[in-house]
This record gives sequence, C-alpha cells and structure tokens, in this order.
Amino acid sequence: MLWSADRYPRLVTLLSSFVVSVLCVPEAHTMQSLQDLPTGFFENSDFRYVGPVGNRVSAVVGEPGNPNVYYFGAASGGVFKSEDGGHSWRPIFDDQEAQSIGALAIAPSDPNVVWAGTGEAFIRSNVSIGNGVYRSTDGGENWTHVGLYESGRIGRIVIHPQDPDIVFVAAAGHMYGPQEERGLFRTMDGGASWERVLFSGENSGAIDVVMNPVNPRIMFAATWQMQIWTWGRESGGEESGLWMSRDGGDSWKRLEGDGLPRGTVGRIGLGMSQADPNRVYALIETNSNREYESLEDHEGTLWRSDDGGDSWRMVNADHALAQRPLYYSRLHAAPDDADEVHFMSTQHTKSLDGGMTFSSVGGGDNHDMWIDPLAPNRMIIGHDQGVKISTNRGRSWYRPQLPIAQMYHVYTDTKIPYNLFGNRQDGPSTMGPSNTRSGGSIPIGAWGSIGGCESGFAVPDTVTNDVVWSGCYEGILDRHEISTGITRTVSVWPDNPEGWAANRVRYRFQWTFPVHISPHDHETVYAGSQYVHKTTDGGQSWSIISPDLTRNDTTKQQQTGGLTTEDVSPVYASVIFAIAESPVEGGLIWTGSNDGLVQLTRDGGDTWEDVTPNIPDLPPWGTVSNIEPSRFDPGVAYVTVDFHQSGDTQPYVYKTEDFGRSWRSLATDIPRSVFSYAHVIREDPSRPGLLYLGTENSVFVSLNDGMTWLPLQGDLPHAPAYWLTVQTHFNDLVVGTYGRGFWILDDITPLQQLTDEVVASEVHLFEPRAAYRFLPREGRNSQPGDPAAGENPTFGASINFYLGEGTGGRAQVMITTESGEQVRTLSTAASNGLNRLVWDLRYESSSTPRLRTRPLEHSHRELDSSGWRPPPDGGTVRPLAVPGLYRVTLALEGHEEQSAWLEVLQDPESDASASDMEAQLDLQLELRELSDSTGALINRIEWVRKSLEDLEDRVGGNVRYGDVVTAGEILDEVLIDLEMRLFDLRLTGGSAGQDTIRWPRQLWAKLSSLGGYSSGSDDRPTDQMLEVRDIYRERVTESLLRWAEIAASDLARFNQILAERGLPPIIS
Repeated sequence: MLWSADRYPRLVTLLSSFVVSVLCVPEAHTMQSLQDLPTGFFENSDFRYVGPVGNRVSAVVGEPGNPNVYYFGAASGGVFKSEDGGHSWRPIFDDQEAQSIGALAIAPSDPNVVWAGTGEAFIRSNVSIGNGVYRSTDGGENWTHVGLYESGRIGRIVIHPQDPDIVFVAAAGHMYGPQEERGLFRTMDGGASWERVLFSGENSGAIDVVMNPVNPRIMFAATWQMQIWTWGRESGGEESGLWMSRDGGDSWKRLEGDGLPRGTVGRIGLGMSQADPNRVYALIETNSNREYESLEDHEGTLWRSDDGGDSWRMVNADHALAQRPLYYSRLHAAPDDADEVHFMSTQHTKSLDGGMTFSSVGGGDNHDMWIDPLAPNRMIIGHDQGVKISTNRGRSWYRPQLPIAQMYHVYTDTKIPYNLFGNRQDGPSTMGPSNTRSGGSIPIGAWGSIGGCESGFAVPDTVTNDVVWSGCYEGILDRHEISTGITRTVSVWPDNPEGWAANRVRYRFQWTFPVHISPHDHETVYAGSQYVHKTTDGGQSWSIISPDLTRNDTTKQQQTGGLTTEDVSPVYASVIFAIAESPVEGGLIWTGSNDGLVQLTRDGGDTWEDVTPNIPDLPPWGTVSNIEPSRFDPGVAYVTVDFHQSGDTQPYVYKTEDFGRSWRSLATDIPRSVFSYAHVIREDPSRPGLLYLGTENSVFVSLNDGMTWLPLQGDLPHAPAYWLTVQTHFNDLVVGTYGRGFWILDDITPLQQLTDEVVASEVHLFEPRAAYRFLPREGRNSQPGDPAAGENPTFGASINFYLGEGTGGRAQVMITTESGEQVRTLSTAASNGLNRLVWDLRYESSSTPRLRTRPLEHSHRELDSSGWRPPPDGGTVRPLAVPGLYRVTLALEGHEEQSAWLEVLQDPESDASASDMEAQLDLQLELRELSDSTGALINRIEWVRKSLEDLEDRVGGNVRYGDVVTAGEILDEVLIDLEMRLFDLRLTGGSAGQDTIRWPRQLWAKLSSLGGYSSGSDDRPTDQMLEVRDIYRERVTESLLRWAEIAASDLARFNQILAERGLPPIIS
C-alpha cells in the first residue's frame, strides 16, 4: 500500500463545487452591482450531507414481482429508490419543490409509471405539506407535476389495474382551515385533467381509497374532517365518513348503519384482499373523549364486512390497532389470505383470523405497508425509524439506515474541526463531526447521543466545548458532559405533564421549548415556558426573570384532539418559542411566543416591553420561530414569524434598528408558494447586511440586508430548512433540515466578500480563508455502501475567484512560499460567475514514467492505444506544504494578475515543531527529486528498448541485418538488467494488482513507499528513514552512473553498427 497516495486525497478541481454560475444573463448587459445578480447566480452551490442517520418514512411501495425494486417516501425528505432489494438507496426526487410524501403507487400494468402524492397525511405537530401530485414514466428518473397544487396532503393513490392513466387521489387538504381543493379526485388521462368525484365538505378531505382487486368498478373511500391549529387539533365531525362506489367512481354512496358506528367518526383506514374481494376492513376512529361529545362506551376500532360492504360488524375494539388514529390509521390485508391483516400503529400487529385477535410483530411507530401481490412473502413497512423489509413473510426483517433525519435545530462548537449538535425527531439527540479527517465518508458510527431526546434544542457550551444543554419533551432538560459521557437531568420543573392540558400545568413547556446560553457568560443559561427561566449554577437551581410573556389565552390551552385526545406538549399554546440575548449588549434579551408576541428586556429581566404592536401588517397568533439579535448593533434584531398552522403560508420576516420601536418587512422579495413560510433568519457574523433565510423548502441569501433575496439552494434537497448556523472559524453555512439531516456549504467567504465592486470587475480573487493541514486519522468501522453515511470536506485550501460577464478561459493559480519559492501551479477552465478550485496543500508531485514495452514473460499484456502503460507498482511522491504564509496568484490571459495571501495552519492536535515539519518536507522534496531522476531514467531506457523493438520489426526479417538484430538483443539484455533494478518488468498491472508479491519491489516503488512512510504525521523523519534514504540515494547514483556507462559504451557501439549499415541511430 502506498501510504502517501491512500491517506491524502488528490487535488480536486471543483469548478462546480460551490460554484456558482456559469450562467450567462440572458439579456446582454454588464452587471454593475449586487442588485444585478440573476436569480440563478448561486444555483451551483455545492452542499454536502454529513449525517446523522434518520427516521420517518410515510409511504412505501415495491415493484410487483421484482424483488430488487422498492421506493419509499420520506415524511419530509423526498422519494428514494432501491434497485438491489433494499440494501442501497438513492434519492430520486431532490429537484422537486415538495419533499413531504404522503403516498406512492406503481401502475400494475406498467411498473415504469410511478405516482407520488405530496404532503404527509399522518398528523402530528411539525408535519410538512405538499403541492399536489407527481408522475414518472421512467421508474422515477424524471418527474412531472400533474396538478392538485393546493391539495395539501395526499392520503392514498390508487391506479386502475389495466389502465395506468386512470388514477384516484385521496386529497386530505392542508387541514389548517376550510378549503375547496380536497376530496377524492380522478384523472382519466394520466393527470392532464382532473375531476373531483367525491367531496364531503370544505372541512374534510379524502384520506383513503381502495379498489376491489377483482372488479375495479367497486371502490371504497374514506373522508376525514380534521382541523389543525397551533394550539391543537380536532379530528371528527359530520363530514367524516365511509363511502362506496359501484360505477368506477362516477357516483358515491355514504355507508351508514348496517353495523357501522352510530356516533361521530374521524379518520378511517381501509383494506381489501384479492383472496376474498367481498372482505372489506375499516379502521374507524370513534369517540373516546367525553369532553368532545357524550360517551357511554367506546364503540370500537376495527370493522369488517364479509359481503362487499352491505353489512358490517365491529370485530376488535383494542386501541393497539390504531393507538393514535391521527398519526397511525392504516392496515394491509395479505393478497393471498384475507384473514391475514396487518395494522400499522405504535406497534406493528398482525391478525390471522380476520382481526378478531392479533399479535405484536414489533414497534417503531408504523405508517405504511406494501405486500407484493405476486409474491406475498415479500413486504416492506415504512415507520418512524425508516423502513423494514421481509422476504419470508415477516419472520425476519432487514432495516437499512437512511439519510432522512428530521432535525429541529443545528448548533456547532468551536473545536477544530467542529462538531454539529441537534435533536432528531423520533430518535436521540445527536452530535457528530463536520470532518472525520479520515477521508471518504462520515460513518453513522461517528454520531452519538448527548442527552435530551427527540425534540427541542441541543446547545453546546462553546467555551468549554464539553457541556451540552439538551432538551426533550415534558419540559425535560439535560446537562451532558462529552468528556465523561454522563448526563444529568436539570429540568426547570420536573413534574411530568403528559396527558395534562396546558391550562392545568404550572409551566407550559412546548415540545421544542427554547434553550439559550448567554453569549456573555457561559454559565448563564435560559429556558422558556411562558416565563423566562435562568440558571447560573449548571441547572441546580432556576429563577424566573420575567412575567408571563404570552397572551395567556386560556381558551387555547384546552385538551385537544377531538375524538381522540393526544400529543400534549406539541400543542401547548401561549408559550415562549424563542429566546436570544444580544451578543453586543449583556442583559438585552429578546423573546418570541407561539401566540405571536415579541418582547424584550434591556436590564436582564427586571422590566419587559411588548414591541409586537410596532410590527406592521403582522396578523395575530403567529409562531415567532426565530429571533436573531445583531452582532454589530444592539438595537438591531431580525425575526421570523410562522403562520402556516393558521392557513397562511406567506413569509413574515422583519428587522428593527431601534430596539423594536419600529420594524420593516424583509419579505417583499421572497418567492411565494405554499412553502414560503419562514423558519429562521441568520445574520452573517462577519458582514453586516448579509443574511441567510430558511423556509419550508428553501434557503435564501440576501446581500443587501433583506431588500432582495437570491436562492442559495444549489444541490440542497428542498426539505424544510428549520435552522441555520454560520460556523465562524471555518466560515461554513450549516443547515439543519427537517427531513434530510445536516448539510454544510463549505467556505462562504466569497459571499462575505462579494461587493458591488467585485460584481462590476472582470476578474477578482477573493481573500482565501485559512486552511488547516489536518493530519489523517484512522477511520471507524462502517458498513460499505451505507446510504446514510455523510461526506467529508475536500482536504486543502479553497481558492475562490470571480469572473465578470464575457470573461472566461483557462485560469492558472500559482502557489508560492512567502519567500517566492514555487510550490504548485493549478489550472482550470473558468467561467462567468464564482469559481472555486481546491489546492490540496501539496507541492508538485514527482513524475510517473511511461512503460513503452510489454511485461517480460507476459506477452498477453498489451499496451494501450496511446502506446504505453502505467507502472503497475509504485507511485508519486507528493510533498505536503508546511504551515505558513503562501502567495496565491491568479492569472487569466488578457488580464492583470491578482494575488492574495493564504495561511496554512498546523493541525491543532499536533505538537510537532516547525523544524520537525521542515525536516520532513526536506526529505519529501529530496525523495521527489530521486523519484524524478529514477523515473526519467526508466523513461530513457524504455525509449531505447522501444526503439530496439521497432528496429527489429523493420529489419528482423532480412538476413542482411541478422548481426544488427543480434547486437540489439544483447543491448536489450543489458538495458533490462539495469531497468530491473529500478522497476520489475514482469509486473503486468491491471486487475493483477497483487503481482507485486510475486517479485521483489524495486527502487522506483521503494522511493514512493518511503515517501508514504515518512509522511502522515508532522514528525521529523526517523533516523532509520534517513538511513534508508541514503541507501536509495546511493542506488540512484549508481543507476545513473551505470546508464552513463551503457550510453557511452554499449549503446555507442550499437549505434556505430547501425551507422555502418546505413541505419539511423537509437536516440537516448
């Protein structure tokens, strides 16, 4: 193994890395200012996924009869496809605006036709919405939006068994209020047009639909009356119901009586089996809440019809079959056995007697299931931990790890390299690296829990870089020590509130209650209920430093849910949702509530001021999702307010410059869609007026303090951007997505330095950020091909430059030492806009010889079309630059050169001295020279031997030149004898990579091996390395002297023979 080649990545030219816009502005004009930047200026921004492993899958389907193909739809992370039985997965929906998936379906008559309904229909807090229905005709490679844009959430898609263009879509609506675009829709032309065939009212939508597997004209559908507010939910009402059609959906009859529930119903899940088309199952939410309507006895959970829907009977009343009907209410009957029915709920349960009894198959908060109708032993389930797949009818399951984590927030510490922190829905809190320094991927094993749980904040103390404050539901707050791994619960009020309405608890802590560490004193920590709580002793004691900072509307603090009460803290209203202390002025604390109030104190909590009335055009009852106090001016703050749970998806983003006395909207220029509502705004820590915004499906940047916004989406999936953080030391933008985990946009210094003057220029070289000379670390064990593994950054220094319109060509970047010594020259094709390449901190590498003769004793190995083959053994010597200042010079033909200084920093965990690293560099440079000398000698010998072969081919058949041929063969043997000391000519290479164990390694390969052995750390070479270097140096010298002898004697005599015979000489 060549350590130097394996342990450091090679130079990577990343023109499309961050890089932005090769795009030419359509109109012929010259950009003169930031105002002129086109919408697509940052469209090539290159984000990298780092982890962690993720969670919720809301829709699954497989290709019938093909055990290799599965699809899943993530709750807010897009569509993935597997073509190897579920072992590996790839995203196939990332370029679509919607990433929340409610339903997937494959046309039974054409497996290439795949439908995706967007908007999750399993209801809890923090669920995303969709924008209608998409269709693919090539197995998910390409998608077309085919309508129902305002439908909000799709509960189920059913496709006609013979005609892939006839499709039914159960559209539940956004559920935030009355709307018309909901109900059961049908297309007869593949989505070109739609008709609503079932509508039970503007307060309800269709949630499920099944088609008789033998007679597609017979169908059953369910409508659901459901309302979501910030402060609660209500399931059930007169518009909920069970419906039947006998004419292919043209007309529908509401099914009532005949054994069905008598009282109000809510959500309904349906199922049928091809084994018995008269068997129909219905999971029906019935009343269990006496506060909602009078209740004598719970009517039941599972109903069954054995006569095609004419009559029904309740067969099971156990809540386990639909524990939380809003969140789980799906069943699946086996296609070959109508008595085998699976129920997706908190537990995956299975009945083998038509629902009369059941047994548990496993937990996991289950949502959707698909069973192969052609091979019923094959099945896939989507749940809150991903998917599980069985090919033996559930006797065992395979559970791949997936990159679809729903992260509520993201914070970073100040370590080098830094770590990321956050709490993941349906999983533990998590901490993981931005860079493992081991190359390749970031394995899922690099992530670990840091106290708290699935909800809320995980905020590191960036002074100690050892303590993390991690929240959880029920008001739980943990203080975790990374160094010991010990977690202590230090909750403000450790009284479990589960099952209690908000108006009946002492402190109203929301599901994601805010936690904030003072930027002025890391021992001061704030937490929010309806009050601001403060600790200065690690959570041992807490004090209240505010009055109730909410509207305290008790009418919105009642038990909610409708027919089924559930989810307490996620729907707690009149709570503080955001806390932030000014980093400029201590004691200046801002708060925002989820009932729409913004308040502040300037004296550490002694007095508070409600500044909400000063915010123009702000409706009531929004959720103040984020407050960003400025790092430059104590009077400046930014806020985002979210109204989507009130049915308003417009962005509300504001700025104050006078401590909240007045505000201006920053939302005018934000593109409008159903995903426009804003979650977070972040101010750049180094440049005033540079802002970043996260919405339900996008990230935007403003270079002019919010006057205009440009998409900064690049290749980031359109998952909800819940939180943004700028890691100040590395100048990275870190994104916490709610559906696709953590992503990093490395090195945003070009954004920080982009000005009107830069935009108006033809060429501009940005001042590069400092680059760390990180030493390679040993990797952790990981599963090869793990779809949830993250990506490490490219090793080296990123060099960014801008080219104006009409400017382009071959750009050269020269790297020199502070004293002017040439280190490296890089070249790249540059285009209009921002360009980036990465210097891997290496000097020019040694050259590689080209072998122009076939291997000895292995005539089967031919040369390639270029007439040479690479050496099968050995490698280049690539000296690593030492820490210090380097001059970066950009050269573009026709333009004046530009230069900037780049600082290369030592790995902070290395204790080597500068002289140690200089000694290592000296050895590396000498080995490079020795390798070059050896390689050049190999090249000269190969050219002579190739010339001898060519000569023999020309004259070998002519007896007149027999003596020439014989003399050539003797000379070739002499040359082979020398070359074999440099490189074993029997090595064949190619797939025979271990030929090197057959024959001894020779000088050229030994030099690169020593280059690898003597690098990989910052230490000076060992005495033995220098001793071996001396031996190699002597061998190189001996070989060059031997070559000189051959050239002066053997080759000269042979050329004399050629001259005497009138043949041209062999050139060496």
